[in-house]
Amino acid sequence: MLQFFKYVLATLVGLFFFFIITIFIFAGIGAAFSSEDVVVVADKSVLKLDLNKPIQEVGTENPFSGLGGPFAGNENTVGLKDITDALKNAQSDDKIKGIYLKTEGPETGWATLEEIRNQLLEFKKSKKFVVAYGESFTEKGYYIASVADKIYLNPAGGMEWNGLSAEYSFFKGTFDKLGVKPEIFRVGEFKSAIETFIREDMSEASKKQSSELITAINDHYLQKVSASRNIPPAQLKGLADSLKVENPESALKYKLVTNLGYWDEFENSIKSTLKTEAKKDISYIGVDKYLKSTGPNTDGDFNNRIGILVAEGEINSGDGGDGAIGSDKFIKELKKLRDNDKIKAIVLRINSPGGSALASDVMWREIQITSKKKPVIASMSDVAASGGYYMAMGCDKIVAQPNTITGSIGIFGLIFNVKDFMNNKLGVTFDGVGTSPHADWPTATRDMTEFEKSMIQKGVNEGYEKFTSKAAAGRKMPVEKLKSLAQGRVWSGVEAKANGLVDALGGVNEAVKLAAAAAKLKEGDYRLRYYPEKKKPFEEILTKMMGDEEEKVMTKNLGEMATYVKMYKKLMNMGGMQTRMPFELNIQ
Repeated sequence: MLQFFKYVLATLVGLFFFFIITIFIFAGIGAAFSSEDVVVVADKSVLKLDLNKPIQEVGTENPFSGLGGPFAGNENTVGLKDITDALKNAQSDDKIKGIYLKTEGPETGWATLEEIRNQLLEFKKSKKFVVAYGESFTEKGYYIASVADKIYLNPAGGMEWNGLSAEYSFFKGTFDKLGVKPEIFRVGEFKSAIETFIREDMSEASKKQSSELITAINDHYLQKVSASRNIPPAQLKGLADSLKVENPESALKYKLVTNLGYWDEFENSIKSTLKTEAKKDISYIGVDKYLKSTGPNTDGDFNNRIGILVAEGEINSGDGGDGAIGSDKFIKELKKLRDNDKIKAIVLRINSPGGSALASDVMWREIQITSKKKPVIASMSDVAASGGYYMAMGCDKIVAQPNTITGSIGIFGLIFNVKDFMNNKLGVTFDGVGTSPHADWPTATRDMTEFEKSMIQKGVNEGYEKFTSKAAAGRKMPVEKLKSLAQGRVWSGVEAKANGLVDALGGVNEAVKLAAAAAKLKEGDYRLRYYPEKKKPFEEILTKMMGDEEEKVMTKNLGEMATYVKMYKKLMNMGGMQTRMPFELNIQ
């Protein structure tokens, strides 16, 4: 009888929680759909551009943001497309009088910042004001702020002005202690993605390419800031080299900022510009709400479209997922665009460090097929290297930003030998039988013979020959010249353009113009459409719930080990043939 009551109680508790969950689900659905209401922009509004968050190519809307409760997660992810669309609309919107830049420390890459900065410069042609305020500024944040008419820095704040740097982590010592032996197979002097596993510091080749890359990006940075602030590039570099920008006063002294002031003083300055009463609040409006006020863009002929297919993340086989390019899903989307007669040209927007060599090649083939039917133009974002470049080289033309990281034309293979780790650390041993001497090859649980290793290296060599020959054909240059630019070396967009690896410098707008010209479409005669299309609110809810649930279950069951499991999964994704960036690069 006691057992019976326990089951009844458990059932009631389960029903209660199901009821609560259902309420939150429908509340989330209601919130998602109610958020579609049109927003009215007040007179004398100021567009607030908050860049202190991750920026993706296309934003995602979290239906539970701001809802509270057990299903509330992160805020909406801002999209580069949303930001540039808002800036374009605001330029001719009489109700928007100016822009407030909140850009202390953007969490994105340099090419994304370049797109935003260029659009801000275009906005300034309207003669409306652009102002920035920060309690502090990183170099990335200041890159955007430098276009402003007035730059306010909090007098108790700080400013980073000490040049750009890139730091890498090395795990040889960790693997030595664990007894894990990475078996490495590569082609190319600069294909140093594997150095993180087998070295304790950078090789000379890796240092050379990294130094030249960040120098090129820094030179471009200084030239752009110089043009906006009317300070010679040499003087800007001298300030960084000598650490003379040590506090807000020095930032003002050297004219990097125009004013030192607190938030209330900054707002009073805006009110003065708007000619608004001191007691009246400023009408700020964010990008998300502003875009809801303007509605979808219906300019151009509905039957003439340029499809912008976004490929963002690491490259894997299959459907991929959030933060990854799955070859199966990509091909499905590309075929839709290829077979849609309303789509006259395609812009392939790539933001990827690469990944699986097989998946990269499979997608390259589909891009080639598509380019025979309609124009395909590659638009490179923050990074389009290795597998990302593999995709781009199948297009008719390639457009990159000056600070895009690209190239890395090379290939490597990686297998982790965990025999000693399993034997000595965990006490696990392995034995087995096979019908031939190499039936278990390639393997991670025994030492491979030199012959077996040579067979893998042979496959890597063949993969490199295919990569370089296809790249040479795509760029219409001799293979030997292409190989001199390859070997896994990365280049900035400026260097890549000079070396013939890309056709033009610019962003999505430039790629769209090239696509329109190739399709013989005149400006104003076509519409832009992004793919994959945004999920409906209900789909976002289900995706959010499933993703959060998987994460919670892993964390609950594994605790602190969950972090290592994620790392293990990432390492396993690097198994086999890889066309991947030579390192995980974050230039600050």
